[in-house]
Amino acid sequence: MRIVFLGTPDFAVAALDALVQHGKNVVAVVTAPDKPAGRGMNLQQSAVKKYAVEHQIPVLQPEKLKNEEFLTALASYKADVQVVVAFRMLPEVVWNMPPLGTINIHASLLPNYRGAAPINWAIINGEKESGVTTFKLKHEIDTGNILLQRKLQIGEDENAGSLHDRLMHAGAELIIETLDQLEQGSLVEQAQLPNIDSKHAPKLFTETCEIHWHKTTDEVYNLIRGLSPYPAAYTILNGKKLKIFSANKVTNETLALPGTIQTNNKSFLRYACLDGFIELLEIQPEGKKRMPVADYLRGNKIDLRC
Repeated sequence: MRIVFLGTPDFAVAALDALVQHGKNVVAVVTAPDKPAGRGMNLQQSAVKKYAVEHQIPVLQPEKLKNEEFLTALASYKADVQVVVAFRMLPEVVWNMPPLGTINIHASLLPNYRGAAPINWAIINGEKESGVTTFKLKHEIDTGNILLQRKLQIGEDENAGSLHDRLMHAGAELIIETLDQLEQGSLVEQAQLPNIDSKHAPKLFTETCEIHWHKTTDEVYNLIRGLSPYPAAYTILNGKKLKIFSANKVTNETLALPGTIQTNNKSFLRYACLDGFIELLEIQPEGKKRMPVADYLRGNKIDLRC
């Protein structure tokens, strides 16, 4: 089969590499245009483009996906199927172009956690398992027919970064299995049935990341690990934003008013929650680098009398 691959970030590279390593016929790659970044604002290539260039795969970088020049170029590759991983929304004229359709990899067990941030929300909501799904694209986002799924257990202390990496590799394996079955004619599509209990994974905003200490230790702990390492949960300390990357739950018979701080100004910093404490381990003060709490406390004393 002739395959066109569409993707941009590191998460997509694992799937593209799996296609190449398994000898699949990737005839072209579609990825985001180069963008200025860094202090010098030099043009930076996407992770997918870098990989494609290294492996001498033709690259298309459209600004607009309905551009006639791009559509003509895309059609010229005569793809039998397209594979999409972590790319922007596609218009029908693109996803409906190949005769075998367009296959997407989504980092959840659909229909659960449709949306932009399935990995984060699964951990924030305290889920015990996640997974990856391959499905056929259609009009509504993440609603196409399911092809294959693979489940993964979520570790009790796992964060979004760790789960992201495991799902990335699971998705790469699953797309190979999906394409193998497609070539063999044994792939069975299954419609996504409406489910009122399905949870959603909307885009993360700044307000999503703010910690509310009146919640339980489990809820706060899950928020911290569900947003680590990016974009990171935060609280306000001394009028400035304090990002939190890792923490421990502390059960304590003596409860305190939610939001109350406990510290010895040397080695530990805790915030009271509804039913216990969250002890911060790794943080990033506003305008500073990421650091252990002890390093922060060496240069910043917290006045508990205020």
